Amino acid sequence: MFSLKHEINIGSDKDTVFKALVTREGLKGWWTEDVEAKPEVGSHAVFGFFDRETVFTMNIDKISSTCIEWTCIDGPEEWIDTKQIFELEELESGTTKLRFTHSNWKEDNGAYPSCNTTWGHLMVNLKEYCEGLEPGPYFK
Repeated sequence: MFSLKHEINIGSDKDTVFKALVTREGLKGWWTEDVEAKPEVGSHAVFGFFDRETVFTMNIDKISSTCIEWTCIDGPEEWIDTKQIFELEELESGTTKLRFTHSNWKEDNGAYPSCNTTWGHLMVNLKEYCEGLEPGPYFK
């Protein structure tokens, strides 16, 4: 199995980053404007892209103050059973280190390379959103 990994320091407190990752409003601020989500373990978050040509459904596996985990249960075949893990660490400087892993990929070709690039862009968009720069959703 293969994993994508990203790490970024965000000039914001951990609570702000946490809300950006678990609330509908937060996710709309940096990822996609077509999102249905609530911060409850066992619930499903649904993300639509390109006028719903592509739709991902994530099971919310874990929510804690330092870790959010999802498993893709519906969407493009390559994504099914992949996991997205967001680990948060508040640093002394008042910033938050985000470690992101998208794991359980069966192959490192197909959508894998372009997905890695997109997650890199999304991490920057998330950073800007949490720092109050209002970049808007990456996918509109």
